[in-house]
Amino acid sequence: MFIAMSPVANKRIASIDILRGMVMVIMALDHTRDYFSNFPYNPTDLEHTNTAMFFTRWVTHYCAPIFIFLSGTSAYLSLSKGKTKKQASVFLLQRGLWLLLLELTIVRFGWLFNLAVTDMVGQVIWAIGWSMICLAGLIHLPRWAILSFSLLLIFGHNTLDGIKAEAFSDNALYWRVLHEFGYTKLGDGIGLMVIYPLVPWVGVMAAGYVLGAVMQQEEKQRNRTLYTLGITAIVLFIALRYTNLYGDASQWQPQRTGWFTVLSFLNCSKYPPSLLYLLMTIGPALVALPLLERINNTATRFFTVFGRVPMFYYILHIYLIHTMALVIALFMNIPANYFMGDNVFGAKPGWGFDLPMVYVFWLLTIALLYLPCRWFMFVKMNHKKWWLSYL
Repeated sequence: MFIAMSPVANKRIASIDILRGMVMVIMALDHTRDYFSNFPYNPTDLEHTNTAMFFTRWVTHYCAPIFIFLSGTSAYLSLSKGKTKKQASVFLLQRGLWLLLLELTIVRFGWLFNLAVTDMVGQVIWAIGWSMICLAGLIHLPRWAILSFSLLLIFGHNTLDGIKAEAFSDNALYWRVLHEFGYTKLGDGIGLMVIYPLVPWVGVMAAGYVLGAVMQQEEKQRNRTLYTLGITAIVLFIALRYTNLYGDASQWQPQRTGWFTVLSFLNCSKYPPSLLYLLMTIGPALVALPLLERINNTATRFFTVFGRVPMFYYILHIYLIHTMALVIALFMNIPANYFMGDNVFGAKPGWGFDLPMVYVFWLLTIALLYLPCRWFMFVKMNHKKWWLSYL
């Protein structure tokens, strides 16, 4: 049974919850593939992939940029609900620190089923946490200054692609935290694997914050602005990508077929996200917002459930997918240590399924998560406990 939205819920901007819910559902597809697929190569490696596997991975590129961008928008809109900038700043700081703690403990254990927390991993929750901490300070600046800062990071960071962490010797960690995917050993048995460097993610959240003012405009003006921004981003992506002049460390190349050349064109860099990657993902999201605002049906109400409880959903889906993989492997006499610690994302002889079964496990995951998320959504709607805002 799907939810019927109450008058209180309708005060929210519905398209934000719908779009956030859609990307949360799509995100689970990527993580299901991580644990269940028997495909031994990078899905976007054009030397080995196929169309279905490529797009199974590629479509999930939309998740992190849209979620982080909309997190900034939600932060701005919270100011219109009676919060002062000081209150919003304190909340962002506290929530950012809370997310960092979650990433390094509960989230890490969900991914690896391993208690060696000294071997730290900085993924998307890490990037969101630090971005919120930065935004806690940025919101005290004029909107034009926040916009300038965000655009500088988003449009300018690819000029730094040639700088490598090794050039900083003992200070390599700081560069990896800022702008380079990689592992830094910090001591005996201690290290940090940065998967989501902070630049340009901090700028993405800040840009989303600035968009909050647009979302408060009268509908026709808001939609006109969103369409203009979204279409401009898409056109700019196509133009820059076609010329190979700037915006991505990995240039597209002619491939063995015309279709695979198209895939090369779409295959932008995620770690860190290039300018073209962000234009390719956030542009369509901006166009989607006014379209989704007009739709109220079973599908949009379904996605809204997940969009209202993103952190609750995120943690549950990791534990559920990982546990399902472990249980099924045990029934198949696959060693349990394949799903513990460093082995989780390594080679697993005898384990894995073809893509259709990966989709089955993905749909099962979403089905199992719907009712718990629906329950928690109503808890958040009907109880205004301060701690609920942190989940």
